[in-house]
Amino acid sequence: MLNRGVRMRIWIVIVAAAVLVLVAGGCASTRRSSPPPATVPFVDLERYAGLWYQVARYPHSFQRRECRLSTARYTLRDDGRVTVRNDCWVDEVDGKRAQTVGAVARPHNESNSWLKVSFFGIFPADYLIIELDPEYEWAVVTTPNRNTLWILAREPRLEEDLYTRIVDRLVDRGFVREKIIRTSLQ
Repeated sequence: MLNRGVRMRIWIVIVAAAVLVLVAGGCASTRRSSPPPATVPFVDLERYAGLWYQVARYPHSFQRRECRLSTARYTLRDDGRVTVRNDCWVDEVDGKRAQTVGAVARPHNESNSWLKVSFFGIFPADYLIIELDPEYEWAVVTTPNRNTLWILAREPRLEEDLYTRIVDRLVDRGFVREKIIRTSLQ
Protein backbone atom coordinates (compact mmCIF):
# COMPACT_ATOMS: atom_id res chain seq x y z
CA MET A 1 0.00 0.00 0.00
CA LEU A 2 1.36 3.40 -0.99
CA ASN A 3 1.55 6.16 1.56
CA ARG A 4 -0.71 9.18 1.24
CA GLY A 5 1.98 11.46 -0.21
CA VAL A 6 2.84 9.02 -3.00
CA ARG A 7 -0.85 8.45 -3.81
CA MET A 8 -1.38 12.22 -3.98
CA ARG A 9 1.57 12.67 -6.37
CA ILE A 10 0.27 9.90 -8.62
CA TRP A 11 -3.18 11.51 -8.64
CA ILE A 12 -1.70 14.93 -9.53
CA VAL A 13 0.29 13.41 -12.42
CA ILE A 14 -2.83 11.63 -13.74
CA VAL A 15 -4.93 14.81 -13.58
CA ALA A 16 -2.15 16.89 -15.17
CA ALA A 17 -1.78 14.32 -17.96
CA ALA A 18 -5.52 14.38 -18.63
CA VAL A 19 -5.55 18.17 -18.85
CA LEU A 20 -2.53 18.17 -21.14
CA VAL A 21 -4.19 15.65 -23.45
CA LEU A 22 -7.12 18.00 -23.87
CA VAL A 23 -4.93 21.07 -24.30
CA ALA A 24 -2.39 19.40 -26.58
CA GLY A 25 -5.17 18.12 -28.79
CA GLY A 26 -6.29 21.69 -29.36
CA CYS A 27 -2.74 22.96 -29.85
CA ALA A 28 -1.79 20.26 -32.33
CA SER A 29 -4.97 20.50 -34.36
CA THR A 30 -4.57 20.96 -38.09
CA ARG A 31 -8.07 22.47 -38.45
CA ARG A 32 -7.57 26.22 -38.28
CA SER A 33 -9.82 29.02 -39.34
CA SER A 34 -6.80 31.18 -40.13
CA PRO A 35 -3.12 30.53 -40.80
CA PRO A 36 -0.77 30.48 -37.83
CA PRO A 37 0.79 33.82 -36.90
CA ALA A 38 4.12 34.71 -38.47
CA THR A 39 7.15 33.88 -36.37
CA VAL A 40 10.34 35.87 -35.94
CA PRO A 41 12.94 35.34 -38.70
CA PHE A 42 15.47 33.49 -36.52
CA VAL A 43 16.01 32.38 -32.91
CA ASP A 44 19.52 31.67 -31.63
CA LEU A 45 18.69 28.86 -29.20
CA GLU A 46 21.90 29.44 -27.23
CA ARG A 47 20.82 33.02 -26.54
CA TYR A 48 17.20 31.97 -25.97
CA ALA A 49 18.22 29.37 -23.39
CA GLY A 50 18.06 30.32 -19.75
CA LEU A 51 15.46 31.66 -17.37
CA TRP A 52 12.37 33.55 -18.54
CA TYR A 53 9.71 35.13 -16.32
CA GLN A 54 6.10 35.11 -17.41
CA VAL A 55 4.96 38.74 -17.45
CA ALA A 56 1.52 38.17 -18.96
CA ARG A 57 -0.55 35.41 -20.52
CA TYR A 58 -3.92 34.36 -21.84
CA PRO A 59 -6.01 32.38 -19.36
CA HIS A 60 -5.81 28.63 -19.84
CA SER A 61 -6.74 25.51 -17.94
CA PHE A 62 -3.26 24.10 -17.51
CA GLN A 63 -1.76 26.89 -15.42
CA ARG A 64 -2.96 27.62 -11.93
CA ARG A 65 -4.76 30.91 -11.47
CA GLU A 66 -3.17 31.60 -8.11
CA CYS A 67 0.38 31.60 -9.50
CA ARG A 68 1.99 34.88 -8.60
CA LEU A 69 5.33 34.15 -10.23
CA SER A 70 5.84 31.82 -13.17
CA THR A 71 9.07 30.95 -14.93
CA ALA A 72 10.25 28.87 -17.86
CA ARG A 73 13.82 27.60 -17.96
CA TYR A 74 15.16 26.46 -21.33
CA THR A 75 18.29 24.27 -21.28
CA LEU A 76 20.07 23.14 -24.46
CA ARG A 77 20.80 19.45 -24.78
CA ASP A 78 23.60 17.70 -26.64
CA ASP A 79 21.06 16.07 -28.98
CA GLY A 80 19.84 19.44 -30.33
CA ARG A 81 16.66 19.46 -28.31
CA VAL A 82 15.78 21.77 -25.42
CA THR A 83 14.68 20.78 -21.93
CA VAL A 84 11.89 23.05 -20.66
CA ARG A 85 10.96 23.41 -17.00
CA ASN A 86 7.93 25.52 -16.11
CA ASP A 87 7.47 26.53 -12.47
CA CYS A 88 4.92 28.67 -10.71
CA TRP A 89 4.82 29.90 -7.14
CA VAL A 90 1.75 30.81 -5.13
CA ASP A 91 3.76 33.15 -2.92
CA GLU A 92 7.03 34.56 -4.19
CA VAL A 93 8.00 35.62 -0.66
CA ASP A 94 8.04 32.22 1.06
CA GLY A 95 8.98 30.31 -2.10
CA LYS A 96 5.98 27.93 -2.00
CA ARG A 97 6.03 26.25 -5.42
CA ALA A 98 2.55 25.36 -6.68
CA GLN A 99 3.30 23.62 -9.93
CA THR A 100 6.24 22.24 -11.94
CA VAL A 101 5.87 20.84 -15.43
CA GLY A 102 8.70 19.56 -17.59
CA ALA A 103 8.87 19.13 -21.35
CA VAL A 104 11.29 18.60 -24.20
CA ALA A 105 11.27 20.87 -27.25
CA ARG A 106 12.79 20.51 -30.68
CA PRO A 107 12.92 23.06 -33.48
CA HIS A 108 10.20 22.53 -36.09
CA ASN A 109 11.70 24.88 -38.66
CA GLU A 110 15.19 26.01 -39.71
CA SER A 111 14.74 29.39 -38.03
CA ASN A 112 14.14 27.76 -34.60
CA SER A 113 11.12 30.05 -34.17
CA TRP A 114 8.58 27.20 -34.14
CA LEU A 115 9.15 24.62 -31.41
CA LYS A 116 7.50 21.23 -31.09
CA VAL A 117 7.13 20.78 -27.33
CA SER A 118 6.39 17.36 -25.85
CA PHE A 119 5.01 17.05 -22.32
CA PHE A 120 5.64 13.72 -20.57
CA GLY A 121 7.10 12.46 -23.85
CA ILE A 122 3.68 12.02 -25.47
CA PHE A 123 1.61 15.22 -25.42
CA PRO A 124 2.73 17.48 -28.30
CA ALA A 125 2.20 21.20 -28.57
CA ASP A 126 3.42 23.81 -31.05
CA TYR A 127 5.01 26.96 -29.62
CA LEU A 128 5.64 29.85 -31.99
CA ILE A 129 7.98 32.67 -31.05
CA ILE A 130 6.26 35.63 -32.70
CA GLU A 131 8.21 38.50 -31.14
CA LEU A 132 11.73 38.59 -29.76
CA ASP A 133 13.81 41.45 -28.47
CA PRO A 134 17.10 41.78 -30.41
CA GLU A 135 18.96 41.45 -27.09
CA TYR A 136 16.81 38.47 -26.00
CA GLU A 137 15.44 40.41 -23.02
CA TRP A 138 11.77 39.64 -23.80
CA ALA A 139 9.75 37.36 -26.10
CA VAL A 140 6.17 36.56 -27.08
CA VAL A 141 5.09 32.95 -27.58
CA THR A 142 1.79 31.58 -28.84
CA THR A 143 0.30 28.51 -30.51
CA PRO A 144 -0.83 28.18 -34.15
CA ASN A 145 -4.50 28.71 -33.23
CA ARG A 146 -3.66 31.75 -31.04
CA ASN A 147 -5.54 30.23 -28.07
CA THR A 148 -2.54 30.61 -25.80
CA LEU A 149 -0.21 33.55 -25.34
CA TRP A 150 2.76 34.28 -23.12
CA ILE A 151 4.77 37.47 -22.76
CA LEU A 152 8.14 36.51 -21.29
CA ALA A 153 11.05 38.55 -19.99
CA ARG A 154 14.43 37.96 -18.40
CA GLU A 155 13.28 39.96 -15.38
CA PRO A 156 9.94 39.59 -13.51
CA ARG A 157 8.77 42.98 -14.80
CA LEU A 158 8.83 44.95 -18.03
CA GLU A 159 8.87 48.73 -18.16
CA GLU A 160 5.28 49.92 -18.51
CA ASP A 161 5.75 51.68 -21.86
CA LEU A 162 7.48 48.61 -23.34
CA TYR A 163 4.72 46.31 -22.06
CA THR A 164 2.06 48.61 -23.57
CA ARG A 165 3.83 48.69 -26.96
CA ILE A 166 4.07 44.88 -27.02
CA VAL A 167 0.38 44.47 -26.16
CA ASP A 168 -0.62 47.08 -28.75
CA ARG A 169 1.29 45.14 -31.44
CA LEU A 170 -0.37 41.90 -30.31
CA VAL A 171 -3.81 43.52 -30.61
CA ASP A 172 -2.88 44.68 -34.13
CA ARG A 173 -2.08 41.01 -34.89
CA GLY A 174 -5.52 39.83 -33.75
CA PHE A 175 -4.97 39.03 -30.07
CA VAL A 176 -7.58 40.27 -27.58
CA ARG A 177 -6.31 42.88 -25.12
CA GLU A 178 -9.00 42.04 -22.54
CA LYS A 179 -7.91 38.40 -22.39
CA ILE A 180 -4.31 39.20 -21.44
CA ILE A 181 -3.64 38.61 -17.73
CA ARG A 182 -0.70 40.42 -16.18
CA THR A 183 1.36 38.15 -13.94
CA SER A 184 4.80 37.94 -12.32
CA LEU A 185 4.58 40.62 -9.66
CA GLN A 186 2.94 43.20 -11.94
